[in-house]
Amino acid sequence: MAEIAPDIFFASISELNAKLRAKEFSCQELTKAFCDRMERIGPRYNALVLSLRKQALSKAKDVDRELKRDRTRGPLQGIPYGVKDLLAVKKLLTTWGAKPYAAQIFDYDAHVIERLDKVGAILIAKLSMVELAGGGDYRTAAASLTGPGLNPWDRTRWSGGSSSGPGAAVAAGLVTFAIGSETSGSILTPSAFCGLTGLRPTYGLVSRQGAMALSWTLDKLGPMCRSAEDCGLVLHEIAGVDLQDSGSASRSFNYNPKYARKPADITVGYMPVDFEDGAEPSAQPAFRAALEVVKSLGVTLKEIKLPEFPYGALVGTIIAGEAGSIFEEFIRSGKVDQLADPHQIAGLKAMLDLPSTEYLRAMRVRSLVKVAFHDLFLNCDMVLAPTRLGPANMAAEPLDAPGPPTKSRGGLIPGGNLAGLPAISLPCGFADGLPLGISLLGRPFNENQLIAIGDLFQKQTDWHRRRPPVEV
Repeated sequence: MAEIAPDIFFASISELNAKLRAKEFSCQELTKAFCDRMERIGPRYNALVLSLRKQALSKAKDVDRELKRDRTRGPLQGIPYGVKDLLAVKKLLTTWGAKPYAAQIFDYDAHVIERLDKVGAILIAKLSMVELAGGGDYRTAAASLTGPGLNPWDRTRWSGGSSSGPGAAVAAGLVTFAIGSETSGSILTPSAFCGLTGLRPTYGLVSRQGAMALSWTLDKLGPMCRSAEDCGLVLHEIAGVDLQDSGSASRSFNYNPKYARKPADITVGYMPVDFEDGAEPSAQPAFRAALEVVKSLGVTLKEIKLPEFPYGALVGTIIAGEAGSIFEEFIRSGKVDQLADPHQIAGLKAMLDLPSTEYLRAMRVRSLVKVAFHDLFLNCDMVLAPTRLGPANMAAEPLDAPGPPTKSRGGLIPGGNLAGLPAISLPCGFADGLPLGISLLGRPFNENQLIAIGDLFQKQTDWHRRRPPVEV
């Protein structure tokens, strides 16, 4: 049996696939090594919900047969990955991170899992999440069936929500990539906190069939990876038309980095305050250095002003209106009281009292947000900003506890989600020994360009290759 070196657990998709094709080790050997690591280390970060070792090894055996016959299915063939536990896996537990759903089983696979299965990717685990993806506005990192998501860089810190398990698992080398979900920040936040590259696709580009719904008009699924290139490879396989998802954009995505525009033809908008004194003091040097790297790529930097809207309030109202309808029976039945976070319980109950006029007013203002972002992109091709204004929170502290002072108003995460726009978060340095991330926000269906600039950034830096001090 070939020995799986520690570096393999942090290899890129292309590197792993090349080694499999060169038969440096078998897919079964690779899968077993990742399953062993997941089962041994995953609970340390409260990242593992369910190991899928048996079906993963069976799939790996099939991949080995294909590779022996030189039958290749693309770069994801044989690559171990995990999914946030709001995605259905046929005849296995799908808990949605919540005690009332701890025994829930579906008789089908989510659409993205079907797509990844067809190209030979190996699903090895269901990964933890904040209960009900945070619906109801949770206040503690412990709002999860598996406990607080702990950060591999420092287990006293949070791995981020609501895709806490995918963030920790990819960072710790337990999977090569993971599928997370975002309604307003749940891919970008854990990616920034854990030192990952996370891609939130354009609304409707990736089918949500088989995923727990929190907000029909905001929910998105996307990849959480080590690099921009890996995000492109995964998105290439999971994006596409699905008639079973009413929000499907009926668009496909082909990862074609060679056709991306040259940096000299790209204008990147930014708000100076974000890179001067807008972020937390400990993070400011890293963000300023990241801005200089982006400038060195040859793009044109342009100062912009973010359209002024009450982004957070709009997102909160829309989620309340839609989640209240989705979980109405759950709330009225009293099962909601079994959740871990009292504030979240109260928040979900309050959703049933939201006047329809407030929801409709928020949706009307949302249409103005979309117009405003459309106009913003008449003057630039993408917007650069810190993903979060500082490093990860302490896991034991309330998430609304006062933090270090900041001057940036933020808004790109809720604003971008309201407008359905794609964004990519890139590791850009450290503060207090913890990872930081910057994000690029783009026009609808402009993922290839975001990935291309992200890849250029990562060719000039090595932040995405840094590893946490994971003890085996």
